[in-house]
Amino acid sequence: MYRRTVLDNGLRVLTAEMPHTRSVSMFVSVGAGSRYEPPELAGLSHFLEHLPFKGTRRWPTALAISEAVEGVGGMMNAATDREMTSFWCKVASVYADRALPVILDLVRHPLLDPVEMEKEREVILDELRMTNDYPAEVCGLLIDRALWPGQAMGRDVGGEPATVAAITLDDVRRYMERQYRPNNTVIGIAGALSHDDAVGLVAAATADWTPGEPLGWEPASAPSADAPAILVESRATEDSSVCMALPGLRLTDPDRYAATVLNGVLGDGMSSRLFQNLRENLGITYDVHSALSNYRDCGALLVSCGTEPGRAPEAVAAIRQELINLRQPAPDAEVHKAREYIKGRLLMRMEDSRAVAAWLSSQELLMGEVATPDETADCIDGITSDDVGSVAERLIEPELLRLAVVGPHDDDEALRGALGNG
Repeated sequence: MYRRTVLDNGLRVLTAEMPHTRSVSMFVSVGAGSRYEPPELAGLSHFLEHLPFKGTRRWPTALAISEAVEGVGGMMNAATDREMTSFWCKVASVYADRALPVILDLVRHPLLDPVEMEKEREVILDELRMTNDYPAEVCGLLIDRALWPGQAMGRDVGGEPATVAAITLDDVRRYMERQYRPNNTVIGIAGALSHDDAVGLVAAATADWTPGEPLGWEPASAPSADAPAILVESRATEDSSVCMALPGLRLTDPDRYAATVLNGVLGDGMSSRLFQNLRENLGITYDVHSALSNYRDCGALLVSCGTEPGRAPEAVAAIRQELINLRQPAPDAEVHKAREYIKGRLLMRMEDSRAVAAWLSSQELLMGEVATPDETADCIDGITSDDVGSVAERLIEPELLRLAVVGPHDDDEALRGALGNG
């Protein structure tokens, strides 16, 4: 169960009391991400996420911020995605009144010191270089580009070295002025803290925070007919990283629960079809898995694995066949097993106050409503084999398949044939 209060400035505060815990987690979600950025400023949201940790009005140094939370045994961090930037901390419940002002000062009053910004620019550029050193990460970026070419959805959330190098302090300030507004922010708080106490702490720290009109986000569009279905980056690696994807569903699509169960059957866990066939039966890969990504107006069904380069076409063909097989009705027992697996993982995750706070704030920000874990579990429970077959018919269109491969491949002819694109 949760409670929701909207303050006069539009700031939404959602809480879930977990009196059996000894912690409180606070998750501040802002409507800021790569979908809000122009191409020439790609990476701006991520850059801004880093800067508050360099110093705020009340805690003017990185050390002071760290000590304020870590000094009482707590932890804190932040993350940026396409549609949301989140700042979070988790502390023992007796320190909630000390930690919440810190996390709110990060969002409201970063110093944005020009000297510290230049230091952090180098850190971010190093982060981009580090990502480029991991073939599986590069493959994930390539599959996004194949799904959404030439648009914000297909760009690296962190930006490119050239765009990060071009971001100015004025760019950061203007963007923060638009996006970091109370009516574009949700605070989720979970743990051993009452709703009234949580709202009181938030209200006291944000009374002078005024609403504004945030920027809009860039809608996704389908790739043109001549966009490449396969992207290959040739690297002298011992292993080939393979990602395949199909267009998926938006966050609020009525079929999203059926798609979740379909994903469970396909590749979520060691008893899934992909793991059993590609690893246990064919011995192609150490690990293979599928996942769903869902956004405001689009989504994707993704499959990832690593394999010996000479067997990459075989892996592609096997994954493609498993996807096509989903268009045939799945046995009731297999659908039941997937439902139970998904429900169990979901409910166990909700033992963590941080997971609950994130659940509340992200759903409220992105969807404007919150389904509780129990309500979600009930929706999963209602999915039948027919529902899975119906959503498979909707999603699995082989001609829409996209493929990304990173490894020692000079051409894509064999891969194209395995994808059915030859």
